[in-house]
Amino acid sequence: MLNFSTMGMSLVAGLGLFIYGMQLMAGGLQKVAGDRMRRLLEVLTSNALLAVSVGTVVTAIVQSSSATTVMVIGFVNASLMTLRQAVGVILGANIGTTISTQMVSFKLTHFAPVAIGLGVVLLMFGKKKSTKDLGEIFLGFGILFFGMATMGSAMKPLRTYQPFIDLMTSVAARPWLGVAIAAVFTAIIQSSSATTAIVVALASQGLISFQCAIPLILGSNIGTTITALLASINTSLTSRRAAVAHALFNIGGVVLFMLILKPFSNLAMATSVLTERQIANAHTIFNIANTVLVLPFINLFVRLIERIVPGKEKVVEEPDPCHAIYLDKMLLSNPSIALGQATREIFRMGEHALEMLSTTETAFLTEDRNLIDKAFEIEQTINCLEREIIDYLVDISQNSLTEEQSVRLNYLFECVNDVERVGDHTENIAELVVTKIDKKLPFSKQAYEELDDIYNKIKKMVEDSLEVLKEHNEPLIKRVGEEEQQIDLLEAQLRKSHIKRLSDGTCHPQSGIIYLDIISNFERIADHANNVCVRNL
Repeated sequence: MLNFSTMGMSLVAGLGLFIYGMQLMAGGLQKVAGDRMRRLLEVLTSNALLAVSVGTVVTAIVQSSSATTVMVIGFVNASLMTLRQAVGVILGANIGTTISTQMVSFKLTHFAPVAIGLGVVLLMFGKKKSTKDLGEIFLGFGILFFGMATMGSAMKPLRTYQPFIDLMTSVAARPWLGVAIAAVFTAIIQSSSATTAIVVALASQGLISFQCAIPLILGSNIGTTITALLASINTSLTSRRAAVAHALFNIGGVVLFMLILKPFSNLAMATSVLTERQIANAHTIFNIANTVLVLPFINLFVRLIERIVPGKEKVVEEPDPCHAIYLDKMLLSNPSIALGQATREIFRMGEHALEMLSTTETAFLTEDRNLIDKAFEIEQTINCLEREIIDYLVDISQNSLTEEQSVRLNYLFECVNDVERVGDHTENIAELVVTKIDKKLPFSKQAYEELDDIYNKIKKMVEDSLEVLKEHNEPLIKRVGEEEQQIDLLEAQLRKSHIKRLSDGTCHPQSGIIYLDIISNFERIADHANNVCVRNL
């Protein structure tokens, strides 16, 4: 008599080990890939074939088509990717996810102890971060196959259990039942790789036939779309369309292949004599063929999605300045990409600081109180963005980061502070301008010219520092450092000459105090602009 509690516990344990091993291996692969994966996604063009290739490679790294699709929805939601590009990546993601099925279909369980042992040794005794990342890959690989072996052993008793045999016979006789069962199961555990692993484990124990396995494999492709659909809730219209595109593509493919199930099965069976290899090959053939069928008509497919999910994207002339537009929490699972998004948002924050500088300078010259009010509003925006970015960076820090990513994270924390301080010092200048306007304080032509000169130099420094934030640039870093030293000398020179004018009585005393405070704040802004560059060395 079967002990269902023991068998169930073993099956759940094996499944847990499999999923954990896959996540561990994927984490190691992502760390090894580093920024290369982020750059892959950033170089997307209108070329659909390139988008498919990128989707395939990225999914092979993250070991999950659902993770890639959720990532894509995050990019679309942040307006960094068009629907057409998103569809291309999603097509590629379906191909990339077949790699895990191919991997588990090989009888590699006897390598699991060796891989686990090697992984533990590399993690414990590896000196370099890259060595530890490699250890994580080996350990994940070993745990994954150990989980496969555990699931296989747990299900062995089912060979003689008549109700299970009858169920598998029903699935083979009614393939749509198998599709439904696999779709529901995959939607619950949110991993098509886990579903296909169980199917392969069943086949390796002789518990299911190839005819029974095929509907289960096809059904897992439908169930995996639930993750993206859930992730698209409360996102932009284009993001929802991307999620629906993923679902329609997979469902349409399953329906088509179910209509030609017999020739499809015959083709897959001809690829190997082993049932588990036939299953893996069927999974690969389905996803590649499905992509090849849709790819030439990708523009028509996109238009179909737009008709299925009608409406117009809300047109926003200017994004809400008080809220971040790039910090999508769906991207946090990939630290490299999340750090890139944080960098974009800090750059945007820096652009606000530049606008505040320009507005304050114009207000000084024109004595326009409306411009001063605008400068104060921008300062509030900068403060809001600072809080959101800091929270996002804290969320990123909760992930397992590579040494390079940790360094970048700390750098971005410092940059947020420096940009915010630029806003603070500009606010100080704006308050000094208010005093100038209220008290109608006069400034000499020479004072105006000197302030305009130092302002232009400061503005250029801030612009250059933001470019360094976006991309490391050694010559630019050096130039900003030299400019900062020149600002220090210029500030001292202007202070000395202005004090002389005060002594000579050619300058109003109160105007002189404001002048000296303004150039002092300019000098501090230059320091913070230089900090952004120096810390990027």
